Amino acid sequence: MNAMLALFETLSIAAGRVILDIRDAGAETRLKADRSPVTEADEAAEAIILAGLAAHYPDIPVIAEESVAAGRVPDIGGNRFFLVDPLDGTKEFVAGRAEFTVNIALIDDGAPIAGIVYAPALGVAYVGAGQDAARLTVAASGDIASRMPIRVRPAQSPPLALASLSHGSPATDSYCAMAGISEIRCIGSSLKFGLLAEGAADIYPRFGPTMEWDTAAGDAILRAAGGRTVDPDGHALRYGKRGQPSLADFANGDFVAHGGPAG
Repeated sequence: MNAMLALFETLSIAAGRVILDIRDAGAETRLKADRSPVTEADEAAEAIILAGLAAHYPDIPVIAEESVAAGRVPDIGGNRFFLVDPLDGTKEFVAGRAEFTVNIALIDDGAPIAGIVYAPALGVAYVGAGQDAARLTVAASGDIASRMPIRVRPAQSPPLALASLSHGSPATDSYCAMAGISEIRCIGSSLKFGLLAEGAADIYPRFGPTMEWDTAAGDAILRAAGGRTVDPDGHALRYGKRGQPSLADFANGDFVAHGGPAG
């Protein structure tokens, strides 16, 4: 697993470098069939990640956002597969904000067991597997300048909640009101999972559409740091969902990500 996480770091940093280069040159945006934005940065980053994963783990299939959008969906019947979002937070990227990430995760039997979330414009990455999670500082050169173990904090009262910057919903607002949550910080992309994992916040309720590649890497890191992500029935969020009655393949329903238990 250490070797795989090292590869995740190498690939995400390489993908992040290309994303920043395209951003600086001026990325062009178009809309996919589902009306979500995509840029050449998404596609170039995904190509780097797919090539690297295929070279080192050719027997593990990859479910990647842009490949799925193009109709390329490999068989994941072996229960172990990668989930890749090459540029999570495309809306933030297009708007010129820094809260976009590169996400790579390993799924085993429906659970995310290893992942990286890298924010190239911030020089910050979160990694996690098993019971170990860390926050990395990445220098402009791409070298890892520091690596600090992280853990969720005991839940605070009142809790600090995180919410989507670009995808708020009345249902999320209602949940926060019913839970007595008054302090809410809006953050773009999967960085919300990293903030929970490092003990900077307590809860991230999401009542609205997401895809598995949006959440898998962050969920893996949060679990490794002692947190959890659950559906409205309290069950751990599962991955590799296909043939759902009311949702697309690989779509998540509502969920709530938690940091630590009550202190």
